[in-house]
Amino acid sequence: MAETPIQHTLKTTVTMMVFALIGTALLAYFFEITRVPIEASEKEARLALFKQILPESAYDNALLTDVVELPPSALLGSQHTTIANIARLNHQVAGVILEAVAHDGYSGDIKLLIAIRADGSISGVRVLAHKETPGLGDYIDITHGKWIQLFNDESLSKSPPQSWQVKKDGGKFDYMVGATITPRAVVKAVLKALEFFEKNKKMLFTEIKNTTLPSVPSMPIQGEKP
Repeated sequence: MAETPIQHTLKTTVTMMVFALIGTALLAYFFEITRVPIEASEKEARLALFKQILPESAYDNALLTDVVELPPSALLGSQHTTIANIARLNHQVAGVILEAVAHDGYSGDIKLLIAIRADGSISGVRVLAHKETPGLGDYIDITHGKWIQLFNDESLSKSPPQSWQVKKDGGKFDYMVGATITPRAVVKAVLKALEFFEKNKKMLFTEIKNTTLPSVPSMPIQGEKP
């Protein structure tokens, strides 16, 4: 007996549903078996970046899990909740790693990772992401030059805020001729991160270990408007 239109439609619908369920199950399966290796790879990559700006000898805790949750901050250029990784040595705070964003790069946002020692001096800075012009503004990236190392060991006590500009603007930081907007944005962002650090030491250097602070986002950080 030939199928009626209704039977044909039902059969087709059931077949499609079966294939959809099988496809969904396969996607879920492959996602699950790849999730752990991907997460492990991401952690290794982040730790490798941490090691570039903060030597392993400077801490003995688990940097990836010893964190403080930070609300959006104008000083850090963050528009969403971020985290600060806390470095400890012999149970004493040794430093902090902050993420900052310079919104005034030549081609858009420049994302930075900044390690600051407990005494307020910079251990290292690295560019996480940028869209600056290849061969011109991209020298801020350690893979294209050593310019970013100019921030090593800098601090607000060593260099007052007015000196945190490129030399063209009367400051102390070198720059590549023809590409001043990019370094100007980075210098400004690093300065603001140091100011954030100085204004929020108490909150950053909390004694809570290996946890996040769920209460932090609900309370204004120092130097920010509530």
